[in-house]
Amino acid sequence: MGEILTPGNIVVAIIVIAGLAIGGRRVWGGLSGTQSCCGEHEGAAKVKHVEVADTDESHYPYRTDLLIGGMTCENCERHVTDALNGIDGTWARVSLGDNMARILSKHPIDEAAYERAVKDAGYYVQKL
Repeated sequence: MGEILTPGNIVVAIIVIAGLAIGGRRVWGGLSGTQSCCGEHEGAAKVKHVEVADTDESHYPYRTDLLIGGMTCENCERHVTDALNGIDGTWARVSLGDNMARILSKHPIDEAAYERAVKDAGYYVQKL
């Protein structure tokens, strides 16, 4: 019977431990919301979480839907939602399932401002 601690086994153990450490950090980052499963989008601005205080739909007389491109995970969905909700008087709900953003606004719709916010977050608006 051979030795357990051969140089080959030590190298394999180091590779396995390194892989587990890297994978564990990635999983923890995804679960904690500090890292997207798809990584950060190049050139994207850091999007701050926005909690919408007024969730009474009757206070939002203006509405529009946007088709969002580039989302691949729930973190992407959250980034787009926060980017849109960062616009004054806006309450946005984004769905990864159909790549749609339902935007409710207290002010007349400024599609260019919404498109800029989406683009700055690292995603894009597609034409419906």
